[in-house]
Amino acid sequence: MGGTSQRNINLKLKVWRQKGANQQGHFEEYDAKGISTDASFLEMLDVVNQRLIKEGRDPISFDHDCREGICGSCSMVINGNPHGSERSTATCQLHMRKFNDGETVVIEPFRAKAFPVIKDLSVDRSALDQIIASGGYISVNTGNAPDANGLPVAKVDADQAFNAATCIGCGACVAACVNGSAMLFVGAKVAHLGLLPQGQPERNERVLAMMDKMQELGFGNCSNTGACAVSCPKDISFENIARMNREYAKASIKKRS
Repeated sequence: MGGTSQRNINLKLKVWRQKGANQQGHFEEYDAKGISTDASFLEMLDVVNQRLIKEGRDPISFDHDCREGICGSCSMVINGNPHGSERSTATCQLHMRKFNDGETVVIEPFRAKAFPVIKDLSVDRSALDQIIASGGYISVNTGNAPDANGLPVAKVDADQAFNAATCIGCGACVAACVNGSAMLFVGAKVAHLGLLPQGQPERNERVLAMMDKMQELGFGNCSNTGACAVSCPKDISFENIARMNREYAKASIKKRS
């Protein structure tokens, strides 16, 4: 029988602590001792918080929900990388075996003008919801579901739409961008609906409204560094930004004419 790969490691954490958006923040150091390498990053923070609570100290505030890489709420910057250095991995799916015993781990919130800090590692990402509300939907009549073969979709379009639809709205693209741009997020939502037959009636209005709302909320512009796609836990293609720019240009011309 083979041996188990599980072991325990000790880490030094440098965690950003901030009581609110208008408060000055600072780093605090904590020891994370006896952490199982099979634990997830969030489980490691749970262990640290349990100790802080037992000592009568304020636990570290961070967002989480499904812990299965689906909801996107586990937003934090780990050693300078949104969600950590592992590609295609949300924070909740990052395991402690990726860290070395004795390592110092720096943990910060997503930093962007449009994401004000709520407390510690928790930020307000509701600006992304506002972008969706401005046009990231389709208007259809309710009733029975249409036949699956009733609306044929080309394979290439279906594949591209599916790739875009995997966006979980975590905001890592915004945090990774030097300009705090949400172009990859918006591009994914525009492509997801714009490539499918159901999204055609509102196609032009959608891209105009979502781009305008993005600018209104204080997100920056894209400068094509590609950092957003590298940091995306769902590997959303950078091509969605180019597609959205073409959609926006066409919709703008049509609106003026």
